[in-house]
Amino acid sequence: MQVPQTFEALIAVANQQDLYTRLVHQLNKDFHLANIDIDLHEAILPTSLKIILQDALYQLIQKKFTDYLNLLYIIDVPESQIKALDGEDLLALAEAVSFLILKREWQKVWFRNKYS
Repeated sequence: MQVPQTFEALIAVANQQDLYTRLVHQLNKDFHLANIDIDLHEAILPTSLKIILQDALYQLIQKKFTDYLNLLYIIDVPESQIKALDGEDLLALAEAVSFLILKREWQKVWFRNKYS
């Protein structure tokens, strides 16, 4: 499996394989498991998804860092990838982490679709 390296490529592949809705469901599921109130409608536009994720992560980093770490653990984002990010600019950090989350969620959805 080749994991897309940009947000646009990831969304394009998800739409091409009719898995975008499942990706949104997986995001909702994992955010709820982390007790983070985010409700993404299954028909959400990709640009809106990106903005909502980035904003939610920005707020978590600033105000609820423990919940942010718990979310990363639940989603299973590799710690090495998080440590490799520059934490100086919180907006850039939230954007980068949102893409790491989307990539990991995409992997879950893709594997579940392929092997079930």
